[in-house]
Amino acid sequence: MIVLYSLLALLVFGGAWYAIRSENMLVSAVMLGIGSAALALIFFLLDAPYAGGFELSVGAGLVSVLFIVVISLTSSPEEVADEA
Repeated sequence: MIVLYSLLALLVFGGAWYAIRSENMLVSAVMLGIGSAALALIFFLLDAPYAGGFELSVGAGLVSVLFIVVISLTSSPEEVADEA
C-alpha cells in the first residue's frame, strides 16, 4: 500500500513540477488537472470520500476546464503580430 501512496504522491509532485516548468500553457493546465486527480485518489485511499470528491470535481474538473477555456480565448503575441 505504501508503494501506491508513493506513486500517487510522485505523480502529484511530478505534475506540479512539470506544470511550473512547461512553457506551453495548455500542457501546464492539463498537468495540473492530472496532479489534482492523483491527489483526489490519495484522499479516496485515505477514506476521505468527501475531500476526494471535492478535489476531483473542483480541482481536476472545474479549475482545469476554466484554465483551458481562458487559454483558448486569449490570443498569443504571435497571433496579434500576424493580424496587424
